[in-house]
Amino acid sequence: MRSSAAKIQMTSFDDLFRSAGAEQQTDTEQVQDIALEKLMPFHNHPFQVRDDEEMRKTVESVAQHGVLVPAIARPMDGGQYELVSGHRRKRASELAGRDTMPVIVRALDDDEATIIMVDANLQRERLLPSEKAFAYKMKLEAMKHQGKRNDLTSERAVLKLNTRDRIAQDAGEKSGMAVARYISLTKLISPLLQMVDEGKFSVSMAADYISSLAQAEQERLSVWMSQTGRVPTQFQLKQLKQNSQKGTLDDETIDAILTERSEEPLRMTIRKDKLQRFFPAAYTMAQMEEVIFSLLESWHTHNV
Repeated sequence: MRSSAAKIQMTSFDDLFRSAGAEQQTDTEQVQDIALEKLMPFHNHPFQVRDDEEMRKTVESVAQHGVLVPAIARPMDGGQYELVSGHRRKRASELAGRDTMPVIVRALDDDEATIIMVDANLQRERLLPSEKAFAYKMKLEAMKHQGKRNDLTSERAVLKLNTRDRIAQDAGEKSGMAVARYISLTKLISPLLQMVDEGKFSVSMAADYISSLAQAEQERLSVWMSQTGRVPTQFQLKQLKQNSQKGTLDDETIDAILTERSEEPLRMTIRKDKLQRFFPAAYTMAQMEEVIFSLLESWHTHNV
């Protein structure tokens, strides 16, 4: 007979997953119950531990069943341990009122620990762009230090295609360019990066335009957005980038670009099959356009 439904549900929680690297050695390593107070967070851990609905469900499961999948940690001086994976499990254990949690203690160098930490957390379903950005950058640097790709760099322009695609494949991204774009987000100042997390800027817009601006230029942009409550258009961001590259993007130019009305043309595409059902089969596109604008003029007269 299968185990209880509760236990099956437990394995679906993102914070109870373990990386492939974690699974490979559990047969030869001992699981220890370690006091939560001795478990330190990973240095510069890029992933947030949020007390959200998923955490609430995990706390309930941990309170009832305990932590089913051990965390991974590496020993530190003074009898403490640095968590490599299991930060959410630790938080759930704290909220569930537990004093210890099961941990596999493994001797790992910085690069090995970083790769395991990133890969384990990328299995979570909902990640912020900022989390992905710093995680990909950390993994990239770790791989470079390991010597697996001596030609790796965090700059988008010179990232090797095979390396980008390899990281993308591990992370479930569509392409290596997507990874490169995320890494570019690490160049953003905190207020602008937060706006990407909030969806005010798309990842592509922020990576392709804003990340190329100098810090002072980004700060001026952030201040303008805060004061006006407006978000610049892609056309305006493109102008900012072009002037920055020319070395002509001073405060006066920034204000002029952001305050002028965008001259970017308005484009709208309507599928032909959707239009044709409203017109006789013999109508040409020009005739359809004439009717559409006639109706729009009538609507404008009565409603504006």
